Amino acid sequence: MQVYKFGGASVKDAAAVKNVTAILQHNNFNEKVVVISAMGKTTNALEEVVNQYYANNPNWETTLDDVFEKHLVVIEKLYNKTISREVTAVSPLSFGEGQGVRLMIEAARKFLTENNSRNYNYIYDQVVSIGEYISTTIVSDYANSLGLKNTLLDVKQVLFTDNAYTEGIVDFKKTEEAIQSKVAELVKTGFVITQGFVGSTPEGFAATLGREGSDYTASIFAYSLNAERMTVWKDVEGIMNADPKEFPDAQFISELTFHEAIEMTYYGASVIHPKTIKPIQNKNIPLEVRSFVNSAKRGSVISANANTNFLPPVIIWKRGQVLLSFSAKDFSFIAEEHLSKVFATFAENRLRINLMQNAAISFSITVDFKKEKIENIIQQLTNDFSITRNDNLSLLTIRHYNPGIIDKLTKDKDILLRQISRTTIQVLMRE
Repeated sequence: MQVYKFGGASVKDAAAVKNVTAILQHNNFNEKVVVISAMGKTTNALEEVVNQYYANNPNWETTLDDVFEKHLVVIEKLYNKTISREVTAVSPLSFGEGQGVRLMIEAARKFLTENNSRNYNYIYDQVVSIGEYISTTIVSDYANSLGLKNTLLDVKQVLFTDNAYTEGIVDFKKTEEAIQSKVAELVKTGFVITQGFVGSTPEGFAATLGREGSDYTASIFAYSLNAERMTVWKDVEGIMNADPKEFPDAQFISELTFHEAIEMTYYGASVIHPKTIKPIQNKNIPLEVRSFVNSAKRGSVISANANTNFLPPVIIWKRGQVLLSFSAKDFSFIAEEHLSKVFATFAENRLRINLMQNAAISFSITVDFKKEKIENIIQQLTNDFSITRNDNLSLLTIRHYNPGIIDKLTKDKDILLRQISRTTIQVLMRE
């Protein structure tokens, strides 16, 4: 049993979908669970639908129609045929004709038209999650057309979360039991394709696991199935010490320990979702990161016994950061009772802290820009604290740093905060 995960870039268009099916053909597609993300920039487009809808902008329907059109173009190129743009009431899994895409788009339209909730996160999850369902339907249908027999599994039947929309917490016991019960039978007759990023609340609504959460989905399946190996297919040759799009001289890292990978992802390394490593570490399941562009080449392997004695400096940028600084209104020292209130409010709003620093009369926290959550926190704490806010910042993290790389990346920058330990330095700055 193995688990594969293909991200949005690997299924961004018809040629990419054909490449994915070729990889499956050449890698013994049986006895596999294949987790697939939304195609290309679909998640961004569906986010725009939600934002327009939430702002009462009627253009949301046009944006939704654009999502529909882009997926129909993919299907037309896969099958070399023209598809009618009219909506027809047919089976949502009707083979190769795009009707399934139609029905999912129309279901999203119906939801938004009839919705009475003003809970942004709830609306977001119900709409944005359809991207994964569309992509998996297209890939599953096309694979079946090639004789790659597979079953399309609705992940909401087996992956269960709480009600924390956009940051769903997984019920591992219930999820593991459901995956073992359903998937073990399905893989006997082919492989299984399912959606990443999505789970089911106790009421049956979609709850997403956080942006880029498909890696985490794959690790949950690997954990639950005691998989031999998990493989994440990316547009890079493996794990690099920096984003090659920003650093053309980024170095390939052939192996990492689970511990080192957890540290890298915790600080924001984008190659793997932060929650991915722990489930597979608990069962000592190796994770390989391979290139779907050069699929014959072996990638980077994360395992328990990797040799990490010669790691280069690992550079991680997190842009779009917000610095919030809290001071007691009576100018008293920031003490434990103040900190407990601040931490409780961040926990309640499920907003992760990326960096924090305590001074005598202030406490500063750096977070990703999550508009609604930040506004809620400020509103909840404004009676107790004076709050200042700085937006559009960048957080640089360097593991295994040296003085030269620090100077090179921070020269002439406006630095707001700096923290340093034996292995890691973090610098918050305006670029």
